[in-house]
Order: sequence, then structure tokens, then C-alpha cells
Amino acid sequence: PPTRTTAGTMAGKPASFVNMQAPVGYVAGLGRGAAGFTTRSDIGPGAPAPPIGAQATLGDASNGSRSAMNRGFGRGRGAPVPVDDEPAEPPVQFDEFQGGDAGIFAKRVGEYDDDDREADAIWDSVDNHMDERRRDEREQRLKLELEKFRKDNPKITEQFADAKRKLSAVSYEEWDAIPDIGDYSIKKKKGGREFAPAPDTLLQKAIAENDRNAYDEGGGMDTGNVGVGVGGVGSNPNKRSDLTAVGEGRGAVLGLKLDSMGDSVSGQTVVDPTGYLTSLQSQKISSTAEISDVKKARLLLKSVINTNPKHAPGWIAAARLEELAGKISAARSFAQKGCDACPMNPDVWSENARLNTAEDAKAILARAVAHMPLNVDLWMHATQLEDEDDRKRQVLRKALEKIPSSVRLWKALVDLSSETDAKVLLARATECCPQHVDLWLALARLETKENARVVLNKARETLPLEPLVWIAAAKLEEANEANDATVAGDNASVDTATSDQADAKSLVGKIIERAVKSLANKGVSIDREFWLKEAETAERSGHPKTCFEIVRVTVGKNVEDEDRKRTWISDAGECIARESFHTARSIYKMCTLTFPGKKSVWIAAAELERVAGDSHAMDAVLKKAVKYCPTAVVLWLMAAKELWVRGNVHGARAVLEEAFVANPDSEDVWLAAFKLEFEQRQPERARVLLLKAREKANEAGSSVGERVYVKAAVVEREVGDLNAERAILKEGLTAHPGSDKLWLMLGQLERQA
Repeated sequence: PPTRTTAGTMAGKPASFVNMQAPVGYVAGLGRGAAGFTTRSDIGPGAPAPPIGAQATLGDASNGSRSAMNRGFGRGRGAPVPVDDEPAEPPVQFDEFQGGDAGIFAKRVGEYDDDDREADAIWDSVDNHMDERRRDEREQRLKLELEKFRKDNPKITEQFADAKRKLSAVSYEEWDAIPDIGDYSIKKKKGGREFAPAPDTLLQKAIAENDRNAYDEGGGMDTGNVGVGVGGVGSNPNKRSDLTAVGEGRGAVLGLKLDSMGDSVSGQTVVDPTGYLTSLQSQKISSTAEISDVKKARLLLKSVINTNPKHAPGWIAAARLEELAGKISAARSFAQKGCDACPMNPDVWSENARLNTAEDAKAILARAVAHMPLNVDLWMHATQLEDEDDRKRQVLRKALEKIPSSVRLWKALVDLSSETDAKVLLARATECCPQHVDLWLALARLETKENARVVLNKARETLPLEPLVWIAAAKLEEANEANDATVAGDNASVDTATSDQADAKSLVGKIIERAVKSLANKGVSIDREFWLKEAETAERSGHPKTCFEIVRVTVGKNVEDEDRKRTWISDAGECIARESFHTARSIYKMCTLTFPGKKSVWIAAAELERVAGDSHAMDAVLKKAVKYCPTAVVLWLMAAKELWVRGNVHGARAVLEEAFVANPDSEDVWLAAFKLEFEQRQPERARVLLLKAREKANEAGSSVGERVYVKAAVVEREVGDLNAERAILKEGLTAHPGSDKLWLMLGQLERQA
């Protein structure tokens, strides 16, 4: 039969030790590093297995079996004494990598394969992921805590770093000028040898003793009683010391010191002897945190300056930092260094001039304009430093020699000059700067009528696309018209200028028309917003006719016909909001001329006059309004009310009479007339008006409104005729049976009766 293969067979052949008995003390797996264990059936720990051999494993001591020799077998027959030829194994140590299992994996100590490396990498990635979840928040918190700690607890080296750096700039003369302390043993004082200052009582006693021990008349000295005065002065009766005198001397010394400081101009400010203590109290005492911030800013700015010394803003920032810290000398030093490093930057020169006194600033700006003679800002700054107008004009003339094309310099010089000199200067300015319309207009304002026309014509030839020249010419013609000189602020000028065709074709209107036509032919876009702004400017300058002509010619430009009414009313509203009433009045005038039958336009124009406060202009507007819109009852009522409010009752009655003629069936007109008479304590006239209103309605075959009966009943109640009141109420209820007010009035009447 085939041989059965088992764990104890190899290639179908049985092993030689399969059927053999295990030796004494054999522990399976001991050779692989397994640990033995003891049971109750064992007599001690397991022993290592003997070497594999048929005979040696039986424990024969003669063959040198270790197990046999350990047990002492064969010693009586001359067996050798067992000798341990293998080195003793060291005790098991704790392994940092494998932990306490080093004994089990003793043969694997020091081996680190790919699986271990992969496991460690996985665990490291897990740890990093968990750490990154709040890393930013933790680092930010730690950073803030560290900054707060450093801010609250600055190091001594940081606080005095600037003082140490300044020592590098100390000269040999300054080192030699440092006073000597005198007593070098100040740090080596022996204990118990310190002396306290003498009290005043002791000094007074010494003075008294000095009085008793004085020099004799012959100048000799009593050697037995030598008197010593205060402060090392001998006991001369003519030279006795006094504590009051010492105090006065100290005051004199302080006064001399204050006088010397008051005369000094080395600093930015001069000490006021009378307010010295007050100035000391007003000085700002910086906190430790502020000092630390200033020092950090100094370090940053120093880095900026050293990195790029040609960067002018860095020097300016450093100077302003020192100025903020109260060190004006250091600020001036930085500003001067900035001027030396960046001589072509005007900002650093202006900063240097600002930090210095007026006299020093003049010298600084003189050097600045020497480097940059074409910089207008430096010349203007130099002009502002001068106190006298003559000196200012002198500086500006020098500036114009360098920059004759600067309009800013010309304007500043003209403002400081007299009218005669201004004409000459402006004539020269228009030659140097012919493209600036402001200079032409200023020259035209200073010239006479004929010369102004010549100047404006020349300006129009030089600047053919400039509308301001045309507007200035129109203002000039308006100002030169004798009959319009007193109409600068008269609202009636608008009516005079627009109601008449001859006035519409006046010289001012012709100039504006020619201006718009000429500019349009040259391709200039007519911007109505710009022209309306110029109309407002003309109104403020006292040229109402020019204002109206500008509005008349340009208000309809670039506006569709169907949008004219809405656009013009909107423009007038904006002008009213800016209190440009004359411009708004001109716009409404053009609107009423274009749309004379529109009731809303006339109402808006009347409201404008109400806001402007011109009652006569409002009467004129309403008079024209009812002429063009006679059926507009609201216009009649507005006209009558304005007259009544001003106390012109007869005028209001006349307007209402005209309203009766134009609107005989209007109930509102009848009620307005009734109200006028009733408020004037004329009940009979009011009763007659309401009676006529009812008769007119009956003749026309129409019913009278409820309000007529109510007002008639009120008049009868006021008069005291209850029967007439009852009859009117019943008549009203017949015409208007659903009127609640009539029923209530009738019920109230019956209750009183």
C-alpha cells in the first residue's frame, strides 16, 4: 500500500526521530526562541534541547552530552566536569522599537522592512491630518499671545536700542564734554559709611556758632575757636551765609536758565518763561506700548531707507514718525537727508520746509527751486511763506520768469496786484497762455466797454470752440445797456424780455443765437445741461437777460417734441431746488409760450412765484393764465385767493365776477364767492349768492350740489331764521335724499326747536 505522507515524513520516507522518545527536558520550539513554562508535573524550568544525534541525545555523559553533564551523570566513572563554553546571554532589554516583545522576536531585532515603513507612513499621515485640523487657529492664537506678551513686557535692549545707536554719532568733543562723576568709589561703598545730608537745624546752629566766633577787627583769627561758615566760607561777619539767600540764588539760576532757553531758537518751539510749568504739564507722556510701536516703526523705516535711499516717501514717513514721537530735530534731519538723496522730488522738499521755521523754510525752498525751477507747487509754497505782498509778488515774478505758461502763477500774481497792474499782467498772460479762457475773461472785465469788445473778439478768434467767450460778450452787452442796468434783479425783466418780439431780437439774444449757430457749425455738441448751468451762473452774477436768452435758445435743444413739457418742468424743478428762481422762471416762460393752453404749466409757474415770494409776479402769471385758460376754474380761484390773502377783497371780488362770466355754471366759483362774503361778515351777500346759484341751476334744468344746500342752511342758522333753514334742508333732501349731512342737520334743527 502507498505510504501516507504526514508532518513527520519527508518525500514519503519516515524521519529518523519520529518514533524516538523525546529526551528529558525537551521543550518544543525552544530553538526558535519560545519560552518554556512549568506545570505541576514538571520539576523546574525546561532545559535546552541536546544536539541532534542518535546517541548524544540520550544523555550519555561520556560523549560529552550537555544534558548528561549538567545532571552529573558519569562523574563517578571519570566523566569530565561540565564546562560552559558558550557565552552567557545578556538579560533581555527593553527595545524602543519592538517594546517588551524583544524576547520573542529576538532574531528580528534591527530589521525594518517595507511593511513597517508603510505602517509608519500611514500613522504619520493620520497624525498630520489630525494636527492640521486646528493648526491655523492654534498658531494664530499663539502668535497673538506672543505679540501681546512682548508688547506688555518689552526687553530692556529694545527700549534703549535707539539710545545705543545714537552713541555711534557722538563726536570726540561731545565725549570730552561729558562731566566727570568725581567719586569713582560710588559702586564700592562700604557698608555703614554712607552719610545723610545735614538737616537745616544743624546748619542754623553752625551759623549761630559762626556769629560767636568771628574775626577780630585787625583781621587776626582766634586759633582756639575757628569758625567755619556754610559752604566753606570763612567766619567773616561781613560775609555770613543765609538759607533764604541760597534759595534766592537757586531761583536766580533757574531764571537765567529759562532766559537762555527762551532766547534759543535751536528747537522748533521757544520756551515761554511765564508758562514753563504749564507747558510741562501739557507734554504728552507716551506709554511703554507706544514707545515699543515707535521703535518697531523706526526699524521698518530704516530698512526701507537703507534698501532704497532714492525712495522719497520713505524719508517723509521717517520724518513724520519722529515728529509724532516729539523729536523734531531728528525729523528735520531725516527730511534733510531725504532732500540730499532725492533732490528731484518736490514732496520731500515741501516736507522739509514744513518741519523748519519760516526763515529756514525759505532757504530750503530756495534750494528746492534751484533743483526744480519748473515746479509750480514749490513756487506757490515759497510764496505762502512770505508775509508781505511785495515779497510775494517778487517771488511770483521770479517764478513766471521760469514758467511763463503757468496759469496758476498768473492768477496768483493778478490777485495780489492793483487794477492797473492787473491789466498789464493779464495782457501779458493772454500772450503766454492764449488757450486759457479765464485769463481772457478776467482781462475783459477790467477793460472799458470798447476795449472789452476788442479783447473778446480776439479771444473768440483764438478760441473759436469756447462758448464762455460768447456768454461773456452777452453779459458785457447787457451790462452796457443803460435801460437794463437797473433791471438786474427785477423779475419783470423776464416779461419785458419775452413778451416783445423786438426785445427778443435784442443784441444779447443775437449774441447767444450766433454763439449756438457758430459752435454747431464747427462741430461742437450743444449740451443743454451745460448751457442751463451757465444760465444759472449768469443769474447769480446779476445778468437776468443773458440768463433768459440762454434758456430761450438752448432749452429745446436735443429734446423730442412729445417730451418737451415733461423735460422742461423737470428742469425747472431742479433749478428751484438749487434756488435758481430766475432760471426756473425763464424755463416756465418758454413752456407757457409753447403750451399756452396747458393748465398744469400755468399752475407750476404760479407755484414758482409763490415759493420765490413775488406776489406781483404771481398776479401777472395768473392773469395771463386765465386769459389763455378761461375755463380752468382752479386758476380763477388761485388768483382770487391770492388777492384775498393779501387783503385785497375788492380785487378778489372782481376776479370772481370775471370767473362767473367765464364759468356761469361752476359750483366751485359760487361757493368761493360765498366763502369770501361769509368770512367778511356779509351774510346777506352770501345768502344772495347761494340763492342765485340755486336759481341758475333750476333755469339750466340741472340739480344743485349738496354743498350749496349745506352752505345755505349754515347761513340761515347764522342769521337765526330757523324756518328758512328748515325749508332749505327739506328742499335739499328732496334733491338729494341720500345725503347724510342734510338729514343730520335737519335732525339737529328739530331737536333745538
